Amino acid sequence: MGQTENQSTGAVVKDSLGMSIDPEIYEALQLSSTATLANIMLGHGLSNTYLLGLSPLAVGQPKLIGPAYTLRFIPAREDIDSMANYASSDNLHRRAIEECPLGAVLVIDSGRCVRAASAGDVMAARLKKRGVLGMITDGGFRDSQSIRTVGLPAFQLQAAPPATPIALHPIELNGPVGCAGVAIYPGDIIVGDEDGVVAIPAHLVQEVAREALRVSRYEEFVDMNIERGRSIFGLFPSSLDSLQEYEHWISSGKPGHSK
Repeated sequence: MGQTENQSTGAVVKDSLGMSIDPEIYEALQLSSTATLANIMLGHGLSNTYLLGLSPLAVGQPKLIGPAYTLRFIPAREDIDSMANYASSDNLHRRAIEECPLGAVLVIDSGRCVRAASAGDVMAARLKKRGVLGMITDGGFRDSQSIRTVGLPAFQLQAAPPATPIALHPIELNGPVGCAGVAIYPGDIIVGDEDGVVAIPAHLVQEVAREALRVSRYEEFVDMNIERGRSIFGLFPSSLDSLQEYEHWISSGKPGHSK
């Protein structure tokens, strides 16, 4: 089992998947919106990285950043999925809660099913206690208010109060999934903010994060100029002249920058 340090410090995240996010990469992702990250990946030829339709469970919940550990559901079948079978220690849904690594994000592929819960407050509390950073589903959770109280960052399509075995059968742990129509492989980096969730392929995260940091810094320059009444033409998107002006602004110590 790996370890995770305080998320707010931009510390290294390590887990049994063998993934790590070094402090510089983590800080860059903290400073970058999911929209910015998705735009950068579009420049790398990846147009389907945003988990459309998913929303944070709680207003103001912490930003979620971590490697994916996946659980895949298929539709339930009455002769297999009962509350008795659900209570078994071999049940993959229950095992996911106990096996999702420290420092990871539990990504649940429910096939957009909201007829039953992908998880509830007890599971959320156990995940948080074990050091899991958050959970996302393209279905829904039950006990929403209690999950908010637990404080585990969570994203869902909509609330789904009915018991899991009514409609969902857990079929695989930590394999490739399609969550909200996005292909997610174990270890891909999940970033969730107030706008939603984006998945970054693990092999691209370093490059994407560095590009995102450059974009975020340039946007500081844009915001300052917009506040002064400047037109977006020649400023946003950047032009050769505006980039030269930006570099001079940086080298001069960001004069006029109030943030």
